Amino acid sequence: MEKIHCICVMRDLFAALSELEEGLSAAYGISLKEAMVLCAVAGETVVAGVISERTGMTPSNTSKIIASLEKKDMLIRRLCDNDKRQMCFTLTRKAEECLQAIRCNGVEIPELLQSFFTV
Repeated sequence: MEKIHCICVMRDLFAALSELEEGLSAAYGISLKEAMVLCAVAGETVVAGVISERTGMTPSNTSKIIASLEKKDMLIRRLCDNDKRQMCFTLTRKAEECLQAIRCNGVEIPELLQSFFTV
């Protein structure tokens, strides 16, 4: 594959992901990264490091997204029961309802990304 072609394909993928994010934001009021964090936490109580691992985001970026979700009342922060030096995160009812709405109603998948989601 020609080297410049890789960049052009990445440009198209980035545009498709931006389109996906616009759909998430319009329908559910959350960004793609916020949705990824909600999925990473769903049904569990986890530390920020686990969220970073599950999403592939840097710790700094994870921290920003966690703060954003806390402001939206979608994430609860508290001291971990087994290690008081760490903070644990769980979803709020609002976040669980948001994830359930996404499960039920879905989100428009841009054509370029549809092949990733066919089973």
